[in-house]
Amino acid sequence: MAIAAATVEELCRRAKAASRLLARLDRRVRDAALERIATTLAERVEEILEANADDVARGREAGLDDALIDRLSLSEERIAAIAAGVRAVAALPDPVGEVIEGRRLPNGLDLRRVRVPLGVVAVVYEARPNVTIDCAALCLKSGNAVVLRGSSSAERSNAILATIAAQAAAAEGVPADAIVLVPPGERGDDLRALATAKDTIDLIIPRGGEGLKRALEAVATVPVIYAAAGNCHVYVDAHADLDRARRIVINAKTQRPGVCNACETLLVHSAVAPRFVPAIVDDLLERGVELRVCARTQALAKDRATQLRPATEDDWRTEYLAPILAVRVVDTLDEAVEHIARYGSGHSEAIVTASTDAARAFCDRVDAACVYVNASTRFTDGYEFGLGAEIGNSTQKLHARGPIGLRELTTYKYIVEGTGHVRE
Repeated sequence: MAIAAATVEELCRRAKAASRLLARLDRRVRDAALERIATTLAERVEEILEANADDVARGREAGLDDALIDRLSLSEERIAAIAAGVRAVAALPDPVGEVIEGRRLPNGLDLRRVRVPLGVVAVVYEARPNVTIDCAALCLKSGNAVVLRGSSSAERSNAILATIAAQAAAAEGVPADAIVLVPPGERGDDLRALATAKDTIDLIIPRGGEGLKRALEAVATVPVIYAAAGNCHVYVDAHADLDRARRIVINAKTQRPGVCNACETLLVHSAVAPRFVPAIVDDLLERGVELRVCARTQALAKDRATQLRPATEDDWRTEYLAPILAVRVVDTLDEAVEHIARYGSGHSEAIVTASTDAARAFCDRVDAACVYVNASTRFTDGYEFGLGAEIGNSTQKLHARGPIGLRELTTYKYIVEGTGHVRE
């Protein structure tokens, strides 16, 4: 791995040179490197946990909230899951060289459209050290060099994980600078250097909040895929199975509230609200969820009214990443869709309903990367989608949308073969 004393510009140049070699490597070399990374993670688990414990301790001293501490924390089980994800990526079909389409043109030329690596992918991320390995694995499998820029809160964890990945991959013949970690520094300077390195970086993917997105939007000259905020909704329709709805809402909000696919707003149809709202309010309050509610919700949950906070306009727009949920009663599916269109981030939206017509209308009309019928939004994840892992979840519409996996890290080129053809 490149030395920490190098500038961001020098690290990017080295990664660019490594990407040209990496793109030509046989799949067996890349897969062997991934297997070596997974094995080494297990062998060095105590070293990883020691580094992570230091980051967690510093995070608590700095006042990080429980959700951020959860995202930062590693355990033997989480490291084992990270290693399993690496092996899952290795087992996937190789996207490099895949023929997307091929045909013979009327003039006799043979045309093929073939997947190729993007080149160098830079990833900027916050407080989630598992992303270091997920990104390294996906980029390696897809033939891309990767430049990693984590947050200072995970400094020691990211350093050991990136070192493990780079050294293990190099032991199998991967270029040493194919996996690069940008050293901690002033975030603004590092971001600006990465986001303007258009001669060496082919794509930058930020994983973080709206502040990170705005910072990049202000300076980026490199193409960006924003793995941005997840202001996700669950809509309980008039025709919902209410027991099913309770399970889905509880899972979507409480299973892991500090992640981008957790539910942040619950919408309930007025036809079922008198029965559903009191029950779900009890469920959520008992699980430590703070509720910010509309006036109709507060009236229906009158026994708990003193524990509920009136929702403001900002609450409908907020990605809490915490055990906080906004709740609103609506009168129609149209009203639910309009609310999502106004406040949603285009990440993941769910309807709970037994009506085929309502489900179809919701799927047709909601504009989001992932739309669920009778399932929790928590499934928006590269591993759950069979992609092995993910670099993030794109809320954009061009090139990549939803979980960013192997194919989203490739582009294509046309290969055209003739027999001495010239154009008349």
